[in-house]
Amino acid sequence: MDHDQTVTVWHNPQCAKSREGLKLLEENGLTPRVVRYLDTPPTAEELDRVLTALGMEPRQLMRTKEPLYKEFGLADPALNRVQLIAAMVANPRLIERPVVIIGQRAVLGRPPEKILTLLS
Repeated sequence: MDHDQTVTVWHNPQCAKSREGLKLLEENGLTPRVVRYLDTPPTAEELDRVLTALGMEPRQLMRTKEPLYKEFGLADPALNRVQLIAAMVANPRLIERPVVIIGQRAVLGRPPEKILTLLS
């Protein structure tokens, strides 16, 4: 890994998996830029870019068990990528965590060990 690249983690301190992911990065000698995405949600452009880096569609990064998912009818197949991303930006609680971003690459740290694939 190129050590000049910033490591960013979308983090929720209340989430055990997110805390484990952050700890894993620190144990590997990295000091990531921690973004508390519930307080500062990503923009639609940023989320779109990260989804592309993850190789995921919006629903794959959504917490489908989150009550908001059902409340807003987000399982509706008629909803397109733009609409789903807009829902995630407006309600960052829907975003699965932790997401670790290094340069043009990203990984969802579930399980947290998946983060190690970015470090090799």
